[in-house]
Amino acid sequence: MSAIRSAKFNVGDVVKHRFFPFRGVVFDVDPIFSNTDEWYQAIPAEMRPAKDQPFYHLLAENAETEYVAYVSEQNLVPDDSGEPVRHPQIPEFFTSFENGQYHMREAPH
Repeated sequence: MSAIRSAKFNVGDVVKHRFFPFRGVVFDVDPIFSNTDEWYQAIPAEMRPAKDQPFYHLLAENAETEYVAYVSEQNLVPDDSGEPVRHPQIPEFFTSFENGQYHMREAPH
């Protein structure tokens, strides 16, 4: 069994896809793949990432729309644009955006 490595990105980080034209803010991290086999098999075999790496839940945007994405660590790079992400659910997870980083909303007690 391989050791689970720590995630490269954190909740609140703004990232972009290595190959596709979209970016987003991390709102959750899975230490290893935790989606359905159907989702995984839908990825073309030549682009299918290994399951034993962190996967990130993103509030994502592209030129046309906003959506939720699930992306492997190997396919993400930091987004250094300093621009906020325009996703309508951001206020549900984050309170502010400063210096290219989102700040998480406190969990209700």
